Amino acid sequence: MPAFARPSVSFRSAPPLVSLTKAFPTPFKNVIATAKTCYSARGLVRDEDVTEGFEPLARSLYEAGHHTTYQHAHFQFALANVSRHFIWSFLHAHPFYNSEQVSQRYVPVKPGTYFIPALSGAALALYEATVAGQFVAYEKLTELLRPVVTAEYLKLFSKHDPTSPKTRAKIAKRAMEAARYVLPVATFAYLYHTVSGVTLLRYWRLCRQLDAPEETQAVASAMVEALLAHDPLYQTVLEAPLPPEAVGEFAFAGWGVDNGQRRAFRESFDASLEGRVSRLVDWKARNEELLAAAVREVLGLPPTALTDADAIALALDPTRNRLLGERLNLTTQAKLTRALAHPSYTFRKKLSHAADSQDQRHRMTPASRPLLVGHLDAEPDYETPALVQLDERIERFYRETMARTWEAIGRLRALGATAADASYLLPNAVSIRFTESADLLSLHHKHRMRLCYLAQEEIWQASVEEARQIRDINPRIGRWLLPPCGQRAAAGARPICPEGERFCGVRVWKLGLDEYQRTF
Repeated sequence: MPAFARPSVSFRSAPPLVSLTKAFPTPFKNVIATAKTCYSARGLVRDEDVTEGFEPLARSLYEAGHHTTYQHAHFQFALANVSRHFIWSFLHAHPFYNSEQVSQRYVPVKPGTYFIPALSGAALALYEATVAGQFVAYEKLTELLRPVVTAEYLKLFSKHDPTSPKTRAKIAKRAMEAARYVLPVATFAYLYHTVSGVTLLRYWRLCRQLDAPEETQAVASAMVEALLAHDPLYQTVLEAPLPPEAVGEFAFAGWGVDNGQRRAFRESFDASLEGRVSRLVDWKARNEELLAAAVREVLGLPPTALTDADAIALALDPTRNRLLGERLNLTTQAKLTRALAHPSYTFRKKLSHAADSQDQRHRMTPASRPLLVGHLDAEPDYETPALVQLDERIERFYRETMARTWEAIGRLRALGATAADASYLLPNAVSIRFTESADLLSLHHKHRMRLCYLAQEEIWQASVEEARQIRDINPRIGRWLLPPCGQRAAAGARPICPEGERFCGVRVWKLGLDEYQRTF
């Protein structure tokens, strides 16, 4: 295997800060110990039992694709000076990780905290002036939204004092949540990120991707460098990064040429949504029958002993399945609810980058998300928060900010900047179009979290639309897609709302799905 070499990068912003904060003490020897345990007649093989000469076995396991042994050891990294664009396009674009990152919904974003590509001269000046303008627009929009948010807040909490520090803090957070849509995806974040050893190897192998290429290589190399410093034995199987042309999307000849194809794609995609945020486009033809049969299989009962309707209710009705009212998501562990893994649904969706950055955290509802360099266009293409739409003056300022942003992107491209560099100027509001699929087991949990009125506005709207469409085609399933308060109320759990002081102000558990409506 080739030796590790840190790639050279030339971006102008502060380098990413990457530190390994937690790790197995002898992770690579654990790979061998777990492998040998499979064939050990003497019991468990310990890390300390692994002696010299194990490298051929490690390489053999790796090259044969027997990578489960590489999944045991996990590594927790602390990351800072990494862009939202990079996090969305790379760190969170797969299911095998855990992250906790600073929230733009609830933490003010400070000016000057953003990624700067390797630009120079007029291009660099334009880039920095554009980002500065986006941060100013964020501050202004936050202030403009305060009266709007206050009015909506008092509709729900009429007895609350809007001048009290506690109430003012809640109002400020909601204003920031909508205002962040104008911020660039170049904005920095900090986070804890935990992955297994095999995921780290995958990061390094695929770090020369086409979105955010230099930033991705810089972070991946720093993570691998920290890994090798902790346990140099990983050099035994470390492969060099694949060249960009090795991935299939690299060869698409239309990239970088604005010949009307992007507009045609957008118009066709948006028309197919039929006015929705999320449209159900495919599902298994026998979802309900399949679920009912699986429930009977768990119980060992024939259809004469348990009807389809009763079997479905036994799995999904919280009055009969009290596990659905638990704080922990127990559905993947309980035998009966594992039957929910068989029905499945596919949705075509359009969300802002800000909303999709949260939607993609539901890692068991995977999606085919786009490469932004393949969608970068001269025409503004963005989503608008509901709160912004409540005030004509604010919405006009918002539209003008978006127009300035896309005009600057066009000028930057005309100055010779690459699509990858220019894409960092895209706002959080930029539209992301994709297809997302989920089995009912995963979708049930996602809807439990995202039908809550505290969920991010766009994801909440998408979840409401999805639940209604599932109810239309599979009514015996769809009726049980409920927010946490609805699940807990039906299960007899108390308190009904688990959010405590964060209570949304609406007794959602008393509403039917067709009554769900919110702007706040």
